[in-house]
Amino acid sequence: MANSSLIGQEISPYIKVGESAYSLEQTASEVVKALEKNGFDILGQYHVENNQTLKVIVYSRKDLQSITLKVKDRGALAAALKVGLKSDGPSTSISYLNPEYLFQAYLRDDYDKHSAGLKKLAEDVKASLSPLGEMNTGFGGSMTAEDLREYHYKIMMPYFTDPVELREFSSFEEGVKIIEKNLAAKIGTTELVYSLKFKNEKVAVYGVALLDSEEGEAHFLPIIGEDHLAAMPYEIILENNVATMLHGRYRLALHWPELSMGTFMKISSTPGNIKDAFKALCQ
Repeated sequence: MANSSLIGQEISPYIKVGESAYSLEQTASEVVKALEKNGFDILGQYHVENNQTLKVIVYSRKDLQSITLKVKDRGALAAALKVGLKSDGPSTSISYLNPEYLFQAYLRDDYDKHSAGLKKLAEDVKASLSPLGEMNTGFGGSMTAEDLREYHYKIMMPYFTDPVELREFSSFEEGVKIIEKNLAAKIGTTELVYSLKFKNEKVAVYGVALLDSEEGEAHFLPIIGEDHLAAMPYEIILENNVATMLHGRYRLALHWPELSMGTFMKISSTPGNIKDAFKALCQ
């Protein structure tokens, strides 16, 4: 059962911090400074869609990694948090993926065991980024904690617990070696944005930019909404010797919860395209 303080509370997927008067790169520098001041580590940055007006900054912290690694079913996917920057030239819009939304969806009932630490993390993110803007309001829809823990887009659609298996390797070490070799070669017009590796726990997460102009981010994000760019990059997770990804019909719908079926159908090939790209990275 969801933590009593969260029952019925609507949680938005994103927080709009506000508009910065600075350029994209200057704003990115301010965001990095603000996060590092509160002990967060920057894992990576990239231009989403290869578009110089869009940027995502991925960050984490040791206490978050420690908590998420305790959740054995892909919990480490919640260890990477994201800020999205969108520039129209003279100013830059700052938003971020709401940690509470991600934690409820990805950690599910395990959230309650670690609620104090997770709430502190969410508060620290807010304290870090709030001074950079004047809005600090949720957007992109909303769901209750209960709905997030059991989220699926429509009947017969996949849940968090229905991942796509990409490959079973002979060992964790073999998986790391093959995936990293293919990422270095940018197989399938992909690019590594960040990685989190935990050798003792045999868990690795790879955040991968999908830069194919016809099948990647430049194809599907303009259709479903670039304001949600802090949903990117998409991830491969290797646990022990098995590499998986969250199903596109789960992960994309979760990060765009207001998506109509009509709009979703316009990117009906995207979940399969992402799976194909990620399978190629595991061969």
